[in-house]
Amino acid sequence: MFSGIDEVDWASMEHAYGPADDVPELLRGLASADPAEREAALDGMYGAVHHQGDVYACTLACIPFLFELVVDPGVQDRGGVVELLTSIGGFDLDEDDEAEIDEDEIEGAANYAMAAAAVTAGAGVFFELIADEDPGVRLAAPLALATLHRHPVRVLALLRERLPVEPDEEVRLALVEAAGRVALRHRPLAERVGKWLGLLASRADSPGLRLAALAQLARCWPDGLPGDVVPVVAGLLREMRSVPEESGDGGEHAPRGGIAAREDDEPEPGPDTAPDAEPVDPEPVAPAETGRGEHVVTPTLVGQLRSLSAQENAGRGAPWAADLLRTLHVGLDDRVGDRTALLADQLRSPDRRQRIDAVRMSGGLIRAWRGPYEELVALVGEQLSDPEPRLAEAASHVLEELFGLAAPAADALAARLAADPGSWVKTWASGPPGLCSTVKALARLGDARAVPALAAALELPQVAHDVGFAVGHLGATARPLAGALRRRLAEVELDEGAYDRASPLLAGLTALRAGEAAPEV
Repeated sequence: MFSGIDEVDWASMEHAYGPADDVPELLRGLASADPAEREAALDGMYGAVHHQGDVYACTLACIPFLFELVVDPGVQDRGGVVELLTSIGGFDLDEDDEAEIDEDEIEGAANYAMAAAAVTAGAGVFFELIADEDPGVRLAAPLALATLHRHPVRVLALLRERLPVEPDEEVRLALVEAAGRVALRHRPLAERVGKWLGLLASRADSPGLRLAALAQLARCWPDGLPGDVVPVVAGLLREMRSVPEESGDGGEHAPRGGIAAREDDEPEPGPDTAPDAEPVDPEPVAPAETGRGEHVVTPTLVGQLRSLSAQENAGRGAPWAADLLRTLHVGLDDRVGDRTALLADQLRSPDRRQRIDAVRMSGGLIRAWRGPYEELVALVGEQLSDPEPRLAEAASHVLEELFGLAAPAADALAARLAADPGSWVKTWASGPPGLCSTVKALARLGDARAVPALAAALELPQVAHDVGFAVGHLGATARPLAGALRRRLAEVELDEGAYDRASPLLAGLTALRAGEAAPEV
């Protein structure tokens, strides 16, 4: 392995943090038997060699060695390397991008083009990896094929062929996602893919797979969605709550979850895309979660992201369900009525995790599209009284960002504020304290019930940095706070920290038009 790696003049190249002479060590680290070393190497590849998606000369030089890694069954965590290759080769410049490139960007654009050509040329190896023994590799290979291979009809045929025999649930979902990606990149195939997804959505025996098919259908061929999509999705969510998830460990399990590619299911053949044709409607490719199963905890960005993801998904029977729902919402786009009804159903779910997801998605919908959201906002407000802190916090953060649209939840916000006075102000390991999101949400409504919390904040040794903004939203309602603001301003010593301490107080007095504060000012 790595024949010729020492013949490359790595020192003459650079990556994001200087000379690239450390790249051979990173590549060898990806093949290490030590999981911590593998993860550190992958972190280094994303952090320096492929920093923020950039492609350098050293990135191009890595491509042949990365392909060596992914085809060697003795290398562990190859799924992460497949994802790295997909990211390196998956950037496409359309005509508008090419027209906007200035002289300083020519080299970078050329590197992207060469990376796409180099990875695409080797993309045939991903056909074999679709049935690899490592489920992490099988998880990454479908998206690699959908993104990089120049023969989308062949890719679709393989995805359909693999689905009925794939034993791992998450990999099956990746096969469906890859089909949707093919349809988005090669629009002449959208109807063909859409009809197959429609069959999956109605026939597959796994509720997760049916939901995945609906999500991709919404993205690539929305005309194929059922008219009753909201009750259908709501029913699938209930089914996923009531049926324990089977383990997709790749062992001796009977194939499940898919439907075989039958001759009578196949729509009329569509045109294949020529090998030199450019994909249509490209999407940026981001690195997905690296590897599968148990992982060591390492002080790397990759390790931290994985740890956060594990915490978020702990206890979830179907950790991928939230991603499928987000994909579905992206596909439904401006169908505000359907999206609102679906989120309202989720917010009434007995599953707190589904409600957390629904709260977050509700905020995104309300901020993006106009609509009648009173019921939805009230349902978000109901989550404030839940004993699960993550759910209540998520709800308060969403309501904080809604300003006046949060009015249907005003009573719920006030009740939460009254129930927990100790949470009115948040303190941090460094920096000034800040008002909690519940206080800010209520203040942004101009609700006088936020005033006691602001008064308490003004009595603390260090004033919350956002008190002034809250007073501004309350306006004349906060007039009783003028005396406390003047008193705290008079206490500010004129030293190097005076600006930070005085700013929130001055902002509050200005909002109140408190001319009597002239002596303190």
